[in-house]
Amino acid sequence: MSRTLADDVAAGATGTTGTTGTTGATGATGAAGTTEPAGTAEAAAGLARPVDPVADQGPASPGRRAGALRGLRFLLRRPGLLVSASVLVLVVLAAFRPGLFTSQDPLHGVPSENFRGPGGGHWFGTDELGRDVFSRVVHGAQLSLKATLIAVGFAFVVGGLIGLVAGFVGRWVEDVLMRFVDVLLSIPSLFLSLALVTALGYGTVKVAVAVGIASVAGFARVTRAEVLRVRQAVFVEASRSCGARWYSVLGRHVLPNAAGPVIVLATLEFGSAILAVSSLSFLGYGAPPPAPEWGTLISDGRNYLANAWWLTALPGLAIAATGLATNRVARALDGEWSRQR
Repeated sequence: MSRTLADDVAAGATGTTGTTGTTGATGATGAAGTTEPAGTAEAAAGLARPVDPVADQGPASPGRRAGALRGLRFLLRRPGLLVSASVLVLVVLAAFRPGLFTSQDPLHGVPSENFRGPGGGHWFGTDELGRDVFSRVVHGAQLSLKATLIAVGFAFVVGGLIGLVAGFVGRWVEDVLMRFVDVLLSIPSLFLSLALVTALGYGTVKVAVAVGIASVAGFARVTRAEVLRVRQAVFVEASRSCGARWYSVLGRHVLPNAAGPVIVLATLEFGSAILAVSSLSFLGYGAPPPAPEWGTLISDGRNYLANAWWLTALPGLAIAATGLATNRVARALDGEWSRQR
């Protein structure tokens, strides 16, 4: 009559198997009579369930929305930054789509309407030949912005390469390159631009190249400093110790981590390049008349300051607003956004 412990265990296992085979909800009995655990059956059902892409991207979507809301709050709390960004957007649109702002020909004038003050028909007034100053400022943004982009791009590429090679290679290569950079820094940038544009000749592109060469030294120094900082980081040393090639370390670790401050410097140099390009155009080294470069507009209007102040004041205001807006955006990129995050 007595039952052993082994008999009880066998009886319990038999009951469990029967229950599992009958219900099929918590387990699954195969054709051969084997019993699968409940968790395995649920996992198989989960694999068979069709994937809903909207449901699977649910956790990521709130993160993107939160990032967009954070950026919007960042702008709304800084009205000056919002105005500056709007000014830059308007300048870029004027440079690439001037027809959005005016339909008047910047080179065609009506002599009977010369020296008209700012008003409804002519927002910035007219010049000595009856040409609309607003249309000339809008179309002049294309020439000035083109020269500025060429100058900043040239300085960014050439100065960045010099600083990258000097910081990553080191030794005598760094000494030679940085002594060349020191020579460039010893010459005032405007004087160097004047000397270069005198040697290269007149024209918008040549003015841009001259301004770009004068800005190479700043990009080289910043890039070298950032490359030296990143090169000594722990993750770079770990990558080298794992046997990574030098070009892999340079492309995957050094460049991405050193590019941020250089991009901020490019934004800052954008405003300085606008002033430099306008200064050389003011002195007559830019595009020949009647091209409406911003510096040329100020130079043409200085002879009529007594009776037509708007010929110089309003194009000068456009240059000043663009430069200040660029500096404000660069300051936000430099530290405010990283501290906000």
